[in-house]
Amino acid sequence: MAEEANQTRQARPANKRGVARLAAVQALYQMDIGGTGLLETTTEYEHFRLGHEIDGAQYREVDAAWFRAILSGVVSNQKTIDPIINRALPEDWPLSRVDSTLRAILRAGTFELAHRPDVPTAVIVSEYVDVASAFYDEQEPGLVNGALDRVARHLRQTPDRPGT
Repeated sequence: MAEEANQTRQARPANKRGVARLAAVQALYQMDIGGTGLLETTTEYEHFRLGHEIDGAQYREVDAAWFRAILSGVVSNQKTIDPIINRALPEDWPLSRVDSTLRAILRAGTFELAHRPDVPTAVIVSEYVDVASAFYDEQEPGLVNGALDRVARHLRQTPDRPGT
């Protein structure tokens, strides 16, 4: 049944910011796993990945400034981002138990929710659920949706949805 749903579900084509979000998640994952630094990773992506062909696959055009902002923003704000994510996750499933890809998605989404008030909450949550769907078929996109929604309720206040 899930296989049929995956075959009929069509991914929306990503815009330049969507591609930047996906690339930022990949770069954050690489930094987490490989221990590479911000400058080295940013340089590698901008010179060899973003918009380039790799192993026969053409990377789409990207908003490079958005990519850099997410990457540097997550790195410089990680000490404040991680506790926010921990509060949004189930008590028995802290961020330290989450796999590296999912951790990168949650960190990038939380950074945008905290530091990009110019981007609507629904856009941020939807974009990162789409990123999660690019990597996972199971429950993870739902976890990203729920966690980022809780983060948004904590961080953002609107007249119709006050923050907590």
